[in-house]
Amino acid sequence: MPNLRIAMLSVHTCPLAMLGGKETGGMNVYVRDLSRELAGRGHLVDVYTRSQDSSLPHISNGLGHGARVIHVPAGPEHPYNKHLVYDHLPEFVSGVLAQTKTDAIQYDVLHSHYWLSGAVARELRQRWGTPIVHMFHTLGEMKNAVAQRPEERETARRIAVERDTVRFADALVAATPVEEEQLVRLYKADSDRIHVISPGVDTERFHPIPKALAKDNIGLCPDCCTILFVGRIEPLKGIDSLFCAIAQVVTKLPELRERLHVPIIGGDPDRIHEDAEMVRLQELREELGIGDVVTFLGAKDQDLLQYYYSAAEMVVMPSDYESFGMVALEAMACGTPVIASDVGGLSYLVKHGRTGYRVPARDSKALADKITRLLTDEGLRRRIGHRAACWAESYAWPRIADKIEALYAQVTADG
Repeated sequence: MPNLRIAMLSVHTCPLAMLGGKETGGMNVYVRDLSRELAGRGHLVDVYTRSQDSSLPHISNGLGHGARVIHVPAGPEHPYNKHLVYDHLPEFVSGVLAQTKTDAIQYDVLHSHYWLSGAVARELRQRWGTPIVHMFHTLGEMKNAVAQRPEERETARRIAVERDTVRFADALVAATPVEEEQLVRLYKADSDRIHVISPGVDTERFHPIPKALAKDNIGLCPDCCTILFVGRIEPLKGIDSLFCAIAQVVTKLPELRERLHVPIIGGDPDRIHEDAEMVRLQELREELGIGDVVTFLGAKDQDLLQYYYSAAEMVVMPSDYESFGMVALEAMACGTPVIASDVGGLSYLVKHGRTGYRVPARDSKALADKITRLLTDEGLRRRIGHRAACWAESYAWPRIADKIEALYAQVTADG
């Protein structure tokens, strides 16, 4: 297809940010890796994101040749509540318009990510007439359905913007058939405009590494048994369920306790008193008597994650909701079994009994049973890990980018 000028809109979070922070995760990886893949094919890709550090250049070439990350000042230039970012979207739109005027650029496609970017895309299309491809990554209605406390609920404004975006976007990308069904059922989306295209995985980065080598690279002892969690530190991720399961495992297998290691990658343990969920989890860890087993490591550079995945006996994703589950895909690409809640995209991604196991969300006993099964059967772990790595190959980014390119061709032709 002809080379395109593509504007990626990722308002609230930057694809270059360290993963595992409060607002960084699978969406950052998606925007970063898709942009790199498209730029490598000759397309010109500009990723617009809100500036969160006034000391950094507003234009970065950190994604490589053909792709720019443009940090647009909109509100305070520091990390900021994403719901308050909405009030600064007019500034963001003005910043994008100013940049395109300076560069004399006209874009062929707007690819917006998350509800805040959907609102920006609508304003830009009104000025330019450029078609919009939108991906939500998470849905407010689904997060509200699993919220444990009032403060975990999403705002009425977010839901309204999502409903509006469903109506005006030229095409919607759903990560899985599960998300497609949710868009139709909860938002009355037109199924003809929904395209199920999963996120991809960088198989050059995430691939099986010999366990001894992986452990050596990250300083783990050769005989430790590692149960790994990677993700944001928030109630939705179900880390408390993992802790309850680990307490049961060490009771069942006391002989493994000295070798058992449960790293929690995500968040900032040095700022514990500023994060209510981190405080709660630290207290729960001590109450359950697993302080010697569970370690909070904070956010990690993605260049290290491949070693953590490969060093682990398993990766656990005990989430209440995941629209896709990028961590599960990365772990499987490294040949590591995944135990995940049977929710959202994880129900589609993790093949029960073949690439890992699915358990009911919030069922710590079922989770402990599956953890115990994998810990005590090395042959089973190896078989599942091998199948997981083979399965992940079908999600390699070149295959996924082919589908995204075809969608771009469709919406630009329709326009």
